[in-house]
Formats: sequence, structure tokens, C-alpha cells
Amino acid sequence: MFSLFRKPFDGGKRTMDHGSQQPQTQHMPGPFPGYTGPQGPYPGQHPALLRLDEVQREIVTLGPQVCSYSGLQSDREYKRLERELTRLLLEVDKVETEGRPELQQARKCAAGEVEGLLRYLEGNATHPSRLAIEELTQEAQSLLNEGVVGPFRQGQAQDAFEISEELVEAVQDVAMRLAQVKTGGSVPLRKARYKALTRVCAVQEILEGRVRTHTLALPLSDDTHEAVQRINQVMAQVSGARCQEVALLIGLSGRDSCAHLARILTELLVELDALDVSSNAAVRNYRKQVVEEINGLLKHLDLEGEGEDTRRYDLAQNDSIREIEAIRGRVSVLREEVLRHGAAGHGTELQGLLTHLDQVDTGRNPCIREARRRAVLEVQALITFLDLWEALGRRNPGPDEPLPHAAVWRVLASLCDLQAQVLGFDGKRADKSYMVLEELLTKQLLALDAVDPQGDQGTKIARKQAVKHAQNILSYLDMKTDEWEY
Repeated sequence: MFSLFRKPFDGGKRTMDHGSQQPQTQHMPGPFPGYTGPQGPYPGQHPALLRLDEVQREIVTLGPQVCSYSGLQSDREYKRLERELTRLLLEVDKVETEGRPELQQARKCAAGEVEGLLRYLEGNATHPSRLAIEELTQEAQSLLNEGVVGPFRQGQAQDAFEISEELVEAVQDVAMRLAQVKTGGSVPLRKARYKALTRVCAVQEILEGRVRTHTLALPLSDDTHEAVQRINQVMAQVSGARCQEVALLIGLSGRDSCAHLARILTELLVELDALDVSSNAAVRNYRKQVVEEINGLLKHLDLEGEGEDTRRYDLAQNDSIREIEAIRGRVSVLREEVLRHGAAGHGTELQGLLTHLDQVDTGRNPCIREARRRAVLEVQALITFLDLWEALGRRNPGPDEPLPHAAVWRVLASLCDLQAQVLGFDGKRADKSYMVLEELLTKQLLALDAVDPQGDQGTKIARKQAVKHAQNILSYLDMKTDEWEY
């Protein structure tokens, strides 16, 4: 089957270039050769082929829209694309082939391409990962409607209710699960995940900022300065704008737009700038804090078109991702050296790699943040293995060592061996070796649980650290096999 771009249609899985090669939508000669039959001759192409060429040009126009569509079946854009493709399919079906094999083959080719686009459109809109993204988005909407937007709409000023740390943590958990949704390399699924993530992470940042400033002694008394009354009024408007922005970003407001709210906040900045507060340092500082609040809200209002730029969600060529991958490559080399030769002395270099990762610019991109987080865990896993390996090598227990303490060290020795196997594991969760490792690690946790410290404080601390170490190994094994991709 011909694709939109003269290559076999592959369901949109080819990696799209980051701006350098856009799909060609200009007029191109039709793919069907001229035909002269015994009932002709027809000047140029056969009328059926001319009509199929017209259909092909429409496919070239619709194809990129289908291949980048990231919404659901209920969306207006989906229904438009489905309607247009169905119309094209009917147009192809109306083409008369006069029973000629050549014309039948051309019509079959055009129909197959339209049907392929329809399948691709439906497949992405109903893909389990796309539905998982929507489910997580709705979970975030429910949390924020109950904790922020609902009280505000009921006439409760935001300062009258507290944004709890539990709400912030719940939103953060949604963001983490969104970042781990698998896309299988599909551009529409990557796009949907990125758009949802950017909004949830923006809301999370707004809430975290509100929690940090909740204890500020604001507003000031109107008697402090003649400008304070107006600053207090602006502060009240900012509190309302904060709730409006949360509703906009998370999809709980269908009336306003980010651009409209940005204009309102910008006008407030201009008004604050015009106030004369030069004679009072306290009022100057108050105005500065209100300005910072407004700027903090404004920086998130550019998300309306976020996710349309391929470079934002298709990260194979992103400089930060390349930097992270280079560090992961070096970690892989060090890991091989450690596992093959038991090499020590890499601690300094590994700490340097952690520092390097900390300096990687994520550009407020949650997918890059997740990539960096996972790379950090890879480095930390190797560091903890080396630390334990060296500690076991230095261990020289005395004759009076408590038996429970010795039992903890025996478990740690087993954990060291198992961690080496986990570091070298390169399979999937369905593999038998994965299940064996998971079972053995769980047994070590049970062995630690059975250790009775008998009141010895050192044994209690050692057991607690060993339990945490075993849990970290299990989490690392889980991360290695979750098939996450950018």
C-alpha cells in the first residue's frame, strides 16, 4: 500500500523529523500511470485515474493531520477527520473501473490507503495507553475540583481554605504515573502524554508555590500606606486568578482561555508598577511579592499550544536527552567493569556523573525530568552496590557480635549477590529469571523481618537499613523492566 509520502504506510510509527522534513502537501503528480484502453483513447489519463488522483491529493492533505492527532473519539476534531476520510472512501467506491484490472488495482490502492488512515485514527484514539492517559487526567481533574476549583466556585476565597500537602502529593503521584504510560513509539500517544503531563506538572508547581507562601503575613493593613488598599485588592484578584488558571490548565473551564487570563494578569502588573511605594520599604516588599505571584502564574499560561511542536514530545534528538543517554552509556560501561572484574574505586566518577545529571536542563519538560530521574537511579544503584561490596570486604566481626546483628549481615551478603544479578539483568517481567530474582529478594525481606534485635540498637538500625536496601533493589528491578520510553 502506498503511503502519503510514497512509502509503505506503517501506521505512523516512523520517527518524525524535528522540523527539518515536513510532510509534503504541495501538488504532486498522481501515482497512477496514464491509461489508454481499447475503448479510448482518452487524452492523458483515464477519467477514473484522474478522479483517484484528486482523492490522493486530499489524502496527502489529511494524512499528516491523522498521523499527529492525539485526542479521543469524542473530540470534535476526531469526528471531522473520520467524516472526511469516510467521504473519501465513498468517493473512491464511486469510481467506475469498467471491469479493467488496471483501474481496479488503482482504486483498491486508494481505498486501502484511506482505510489504513481510518484504522490508524481509531487505533490511537482507543489505544489502552490513550485511555490510561485520559483516566489519569480525569483523576487529576477530580482531585483539583474537590480541593481547589470547587471551593472557589462556591464563593470561598482561596486564602480561606488550605491547599494541603496531601493534595500536592496526590497530584504529583498522578504526574508520575502519567510519565510512565507506555506509548510504544507512537507519535500521537507521545503527544497526548506530553500535553497531559505539562498541564498536570504546571498545576503541581502552582500548588507547591501556594503551599510555600501560605504562611506569609499578607495582606498588609490598609493603614500602612495609601497604596496598600489597592495592592490588597490585586492580591485578592490574583487568588481568584490562581484558581481560574488551575481550572484552565486541567480542563475544568470551558469558557475562558489562557490568553484572556494572561491579559488580565498583565494589566494587574502594569497597575502595580504604576503605584508609588518608594517611601515605604515594607510596602515595596509586599508589592514585590505580589508581582512574583503574578509572574509565577503567567509562566504557565503559554501551554495552550503546548505539545504541537514535535520537538517537545518526540525527544530522540533533544540535547538534554542526548546528554542523559551519554551519561547512561558511561554508567553501563562502569557497570560491566564492576560485574566482570569486581572493580572498585569508581565512586568518585559515579558521584561526578550524579552531579552532571543534576545540571542537565530539563526545560520544564516532565518527560526529560523522568528520564533524568531514572538515570540518577541507575547511578545510585551502582554506588550502593559498590558501597555494600566494600563494606562486606572490610567486615571483621568480633567474637562478641550479637547473633541478630550477624544474621542481618548474612542477609546483606545475600542481597549483594542478588543486586549484582539485578544490575546485570536485561530481560522482561515475563522472564523466569525475573520472577526468580523477585522471589529471592522477597525472601530476604522475610528473613530480615524474622530477625529479633533483642533490644540491641545497632541491630535495629542495621536491619532497618537492610530492609530499605532490599526494597530499593526491588524497585530498581521493577524500573528496569517497565519498558518506559521517551
